[in-house]
Amino acid sequence: MPQDFSVLDEAPETAVPFEIEDFLVSEQQKDLLRFTTAGSVDDGKSTLIGRLLYDSRSVYEDQIKAVTRSHSGDASAIDFAQLTDGLRAEREQGITIDVAYRFFATPKRKFIIADTPGHEQYTRNMVTGASTAELAIVLVDARKGILTQSRRHAFIASLLGIRHVVAAINKMDLADFSEAVFAQHQRDLQALAEKLEIPDLLCIPISALDGDNVVTPSERTPWYFGPTLLDHLESVPISERLQDVPFRLPVQRVIRPHQNFRGFAGQIASGTIKPGDTIIALPSGQTSRVQAIHTFDGELENAFAPQSVTLTLEDEIDISRGDLIANQKNAPISTTKFEASLVWLHAEPFAANKTYLLKHASQIVKAQLNVTRRLEVDTLEHQDARTLQLNEIGEASIQTIRPLFVDAYRDNRITGSFILIDPANNATVGAGMVREIASGYHTSQTQAQAVLLVLPGEVLVSVLEERLAASGRDVVITHSGKPEVWRALLRAGLTVLAPSKSQAQAEIITLGQDGHELLHRSFPSARAVGLKAQADALLQELEQSGGRNGSEF
Repeated sequence: MPQDFSVLDEAPETAVPFEIEDFLVSEQQKDLLRFTTAGSVDDGKSTLIGRLLYDSRSVYEDQIKAVTRSHSGDASAIDFAQLTDGLRAEREQGITIDVAYRFFATPKRKFIIADTPGHEQYTRNMVTGASTAELAIVLVDARKGILTQSRRHAFIASLLGIRHVVAAINKMDLADFSEAVFAQHQRDLQALAEKLEIPDLLCIPISALDGDNVVTPSERTPWYFGPTLLDHLESVPISERLQDVPFRLPVQRVIRPHQNFRGFAGQIASGTIKPGDTIIALPSGQTSRVQAIHTFDGELENAFAPQSVTLTLEDEIDISRGDLIANQKNAPISTTKFEASLVWLHAEPFAANKTYLLKHASQIVKAQLNVTRRLEVDTLEHQDARTLQLNEIGEASIQTIRPLFVDAYRDNRITGSFILIDPANNATVGAGMVREIASGYHTSQTQAQAVLLVLPGEVLVSVLEERLAASGRDVVITHSGKPEVWRALLRAGLTVLAPSKSQAQAEIITLGQDGHELLHRSFPSARAVGLKAQADALLQELEQSGGRNGSEF
């Protein structure tokens, strides 16, 4: 008579207990891949993401019930697109409007998905979602091939420096899983990738609705020997890490809770830092060494992008919001003029004679733009142009009133990017990527505009401040007499007014050719006349000497 047994008899005598701490540590050690979807309308982007979440068991049961059309429990009754299309208008119209971000994880890697809209009018939303992505999935309808919007999205992906692109040939079930259809689309896409200089392209035949080659291999594509979509997402190398490029920390705030602590807070844009590293503060050019790295949880032995930290330095140097702390050996280029690729995001077209605000890292400066070329999406050729309409892509020459410390976008996606703001309504009108930098251009331009006036008394300062501000110049008042503070303000291209009780006569100070020497020049006639005449004489002297800060703007 056979002996009765249970599966429990095969279990070890002492079961390993589940430790939440060990689980959290293992989760933190996983790589994080950010990727975005792209493509034309109704190519199945949201359906693909929904199927990916469902097949990887990353969706809760109540979410599945909410998007199931029947009570059969069959996957064919699930409207996968509604797992990511959360807005009421999206569900009513069956389209994606806003960017939907979803997080999921597998045993090998963590993921953040940006599901972006396909309609042309929502191209700006696609730019937003793709701006932080490391991989893009461009969907192509197997029945239609590459459409105009697919080309536009592929170009934007290459423009944003996304090196890894998956071309998902979707709806293969409606093309009878034809190998010839897939091969033709693959050739077209490889030609497009070569033209756009996309280094890594993989074409996968899929059916997002049925799940073919999304998570598990499909028996209906015996001629395809490549990985499934999830296999590729789990194994694609992510070498373009922010930690691998030079250290950059845009200062967002100076923290001084008491006289014994002075820290510079911000989010690390790129690179790594540790105590003892030599840094340079820009625009002042002063150097020091990192004393400690502070966070809410305590001090760190090292920090890396994109952590938010507070640095303390060994030396007392002047740093304020908008300054940049960088690695001394690999400091960014200081310039007021550069070439950039531009995506126009506003219904009001670009105006050549308008001054825009340019936000770069934690700085906002006035800028003038000159659009030179516009991209023709159908042919991917550039044409001469002087303006850009909504969703158009072009190239522009940009000049700022103060120097910026930028990197080329191909080298650093954080310090190589910026947005444009319309000062009339504070609307974001454009997004740009720095392509070429006119290094050294800022030196003579800034020095010609920057000037510091040391004035006898506060009254003359008030009169001059009002006159200078009315002429559209950037004016600051400082009560500091430290040369390093003066140099920092002059390097920023500002008109600086410094009242002094001990000053017998006005003095005009500018930067020397080396950007460090302070050149002093007395103005003795300022005491001999009334306040209005004194102000007029000083303004006339500034005009004649070339210190016309901001006159172009």
